[in-house]
Amino acid sequence: MPPDLLELSAFVSVARAGGFRDGARLSGVSASGLSQAVRRLEARLGVRLLNRTTRSVAMTEAGERLFERLVPALNEVETALDVVNAFRDRPAGTLRLNVPSHVSRLILPAIVSPFLKAFPDIRMEVTVEDGFVDVLAAGCDAGIRYDERLEQDMIAVPIGPRMQRVATAASPAYLAVRGRPMHPQDLLSHACLRGRFAGGATPVWEFERAGEVVRVDPIGLLTVRQTAALDLAVDAAVAGLGVIQLFEEWLRPGLDSGALEPVLEPWWQSFQGPFLYYPGRRLMPAPLRAFVDFIRI
Repeated sequence: MPPDLLELSAFVSVARAGGFRDGARLSGVSASGLSQAVRRLEARLGVRLLNRTTRSVAMTEAGERLFERLVPALNEVETALDVVNAFRDRPAGTLRLNVPSHVSRLILPAIVSPFLKAFPDIRMEVTVEDGFVDVLAAGCDAGIRYDERLEQDMIAVPIGPRMQRVATAASPAYLAVRGRPMHPQDLLSHACLRGRFAGGATPVWEFERAGEVVRVDPIGLLTVRQTAALDLAVDAAVAGLGVIQLFEEWLRPGLDSGALEPVLEPWWQSFQGPFLYYPGRRLMPAPLRAFVDFIRI
């Protein structure tokens, strides 16, 4: 007897979450129910799909192969079932988004709450990842990224502010003691609060004025992982430990309150805001269609 959709969905939930407890939260099925479904699936197929220990769950090679093929197939099944939404008074279902962490913090809060209030039959799942992701392979309906990270065959819809800036700032106390930088190169003699990517690289600071671009690699008095611990760096800047460079929206509360002062503002770089992107080769699920229409208003 071939496996049923519940067993296949259970396997995908556990594999995607990396465990039965997290899979239960993702799927709304109990951990014991997922475990039983996966065991039935393995028994039907006659092969182990997951290696289980007391601390972790990992896919076997067979499980990885099955997972790669199942995720897009189950997405297509869900899309096919979504056709019935056209016969409902209002759209229903689950909208799954993959977004970078600064988007989840700076842009989505102003959008998600009013959207879910306007469409009470829609549920939303947001996965936060800072690298570029194949949204279909990740089991998501759409992602949010900036223009340089988009694939050419994706449909892209603007979301959030259309122009953003990278701001540089320091506390009044720090500037009173160390002086105010007048040119980006002056930062080489200042204490700076840096961010580091997950892969280990520490990005240089970029500035631009009247077509002149200046890149500096200042000393990092404090270095934190990008986005994961940036609040710690902001707190350190407010406490007077150094100069920080970050999205203007992230620093705006401190700038508005006076806890931080702009540094080298004529040199702040501007860039285009993010886009919601999704593949255009498939029927758009009703929750995604509703979300796209909502952000276009």
